[in-house]
Amino acid sequence: MKRLFLSLFLVFATVFSVCAQDIIQPVEWTFTINDLNDEEFELVATAAIEPSYHIYSTKMPELGPLPTVFSFEGNEYYEPVGEGYDLTEVPLFHDDIFEVDYYQFSGTASFGQKFRKLKDGSFPIVGELDYQACKDGMCVSLTEDVNLTYGDQSVLTSADDEGVGGHAKSNIWAMILEAILWGFAALLTPCVFPMIPMTVSFFMHGEGETKAQGRFKAFMYFLFIVLLYTLPIAIIILVTWLVGGNSVTADIFNWLATHWLPNIIFFLVFMIFAASFFGAFEITLGSNMVNKSDSKQNTKNLGGIFFMALTLVLVSFACTGPIVGTVLIKSTSGEFWAPIVTMFAFAVAFALPFALFAFFPNLLQRLPKSGGWLNSVKVVLGFIEVALGFKFLSVADQTYHWHLLDREVYLGIWIVCFTLLGLYLLGKIRFKGEKEVKELGVFRLILIIIDFTFVIYMIPGMWGAPLKALSGYLPPKQTLDFDLNRIIEENSEKVIEYVDAKFANMAVAPQEQNVAVAEFDEEPKYADLFHLPHNLKGYFDYDQALSAAKALNRPIFVDFTGHGCVNCREMEANVWSDLRVKDMLRNDFVICALYVDDKTSLPKEEWYTSTYDGKEKKTIGRKWADFQISKFGTNAQPYYCLMDHNGNLLMKPRAYDLDKDAFVAFLKEGVKNFQEGMFYQKVLE
Repeated sequence: MKRLFLSLFLVFATVFSVCAQDIIQPVEWTFTINDLNDEEFELVATAAIEPSYHIYSTKMPELGPLPTVFSFEGNEYYEPVGEGYDLTEVPLFHDDIFEVDYYQFSGTASFGQKFRKLKDGSFPIVGELDYQACKDGMCVSLTEDVNLTYGDQSVLTSADDEGVGGHAKSNIWAMILEAILWGFAALLTPCVFPMIPMTVSFFMHGEGETKAQGRFKAFMYFLFIVLLYTLPIAIIILVTWLVGGNSVTADIFNWLATHWLPNIIFFLVFMIFAASFFGAFEITLGSNMVNKSDSKQNTKNLGGIFFMALTLVLVSFACTGPIVGTVLIKSTSGEFWAPIVTMFAFAVAFALPFALFAFFPNLLQRLPKSGGWLNSVKVVLGFIEVALGFKFLSVADQTYHWHLLDREVYLGIWIVCFTLLGLYLLGKIRFKGEKEVKELGVFRLILIIIDFTFVIYMIPGMWGAPLKALSGYLPPKQTLDFDLNRIIEENSEKVIEYVDAKFANMAVAPQEQNVAVAEFDEEPKYADLFHLPHNLKGYFDYDQALSAAKALNRPIFVDFTGHGCVNCREMEANVWSDLRVKDMLRNDFVICALYVDDKTSLPKEEWYTSTYDGKEKKTIGRKWADFQISKFGTNAQPYYCLMDHNGNLLMKPRAYDLDKDAFVAFLKEGVKNFQEGMFYQKVLE
């Protein structure tokens, strides 16, 4: 028995083990070739994107994140036809930082590039794919080499480069936790709770059994329940993966998550179950199926235990079906194994109480008897089913631009739904067959407070409040007909334009001068391309910044940033704008902003081959991206380093963090270490 538990533990640990290194590679690419006709063929690039990350369209506004770009040079065998294009359809996204609309992709995305054949036969296709991957807190600009052979219709799946490890998929743990909570919540459904006494009666009397035998059977009961929920999903997913690889499985997940048909089906299923929970009708599985499995429980060998578990799963599925669907759909935006893992987590949580009652049947005496309270749980779940069901309709609405569920309509439905739930909990609404609520218990009162607090929280969203806690469920803000924030911003811009025009000829106040550049008599390199926020002055070339720092005897503030780095702009808007931060950057440091995503070509004499990846660097962005990876072992932005004249770190580098006080302390400690000649030694593995 101990060996069995140890084996299961090792399997569990292996499944959930992830590695976290500084070099981030959040996207795996698969490349395929399709013939379009006798003269043209298409290269299809499919991205499998880690949960919580997203990448961008091939067509992006000038001000905004970086697009996904194909780079191929024609030769005697082929020539590119036009530019790359999106193959995956997604709703338009509005960025509040850049104030632009564009398309971004999560989970999976496909892009295409057409080519014209100039010669027949087999030939290599060599190029690059530049893209940017972002999530809350950072963006990374990356390049994927493309190297295929036309003629054998080869498929290339990108793998980690040498020295490039995986990234910790923290989002999978959030999905696992949610699945566990859903598993425990399913126990309170009216289809499941009555199965507990049946479980206890089945395991209560075991004539001639030792305790070890009883516990073994209880464990097998637990294991069968988990397998019956997990194995069917795992088999379906693994078959698609083995047949078609990540790209096919990812395409299936993407179809489930974005196509109108499955989303409409899921919406209707949720509405049907909600109506059932409200008492309109009863949903039951075919009696023949349940009776056949129930008839085979009579024996208490492993076969009987299996059919006991099967009966539980079949009977309870009328209530757990929508919950299982929610768990699976929310986990299809990651790796192919994510739905298997989340379903496993749900099944373990769901089966664990039954296993405990099988181990210790006397625990049943401490449980409340099923009755009116269970019907109340059923109705509450009905209201939640309605709210969650509209999420699926919203996905289809956004994807196909039906404009049926704009943000205020969606919020209105949720506000009404949860208001009705609160009134039901208060006893102001009753369904058929329910008794009058004459007094409120403490638990019901707590639920009422939580429910109406949630309703009040949602109401400002009708006029543009961001409602960040619900950002994953709501339609985008640009679908609002009346956005109070947008109106205020538009009028604020008019006021700013008036003030600028009024005081255009006034001299800049002395405290706004940046002595770091004025005293060093050299024009900042690339000053025509780049600019710093808040009227700060600085440099955009590391070597030049070093020279200025030596001349002025100041430490360097190195800012690894990018044009399309949303989080960089957020740091500049919320942290750099602090008067303490601006004052220190202006008077105590030499600022050096290095744009890792800039496409400006370097002069040919400045091209070089990287010692890190062996590739030739020909642009400003790739030069500084290579510098960041080679020296600091990371490729995430924003990334802030405090350094002395010789390139020694004064402090541990800092990434995205909106804590202003912590950033001020970071700068002050760096100045102190510079003055005292103390350095921070970062060891790179």
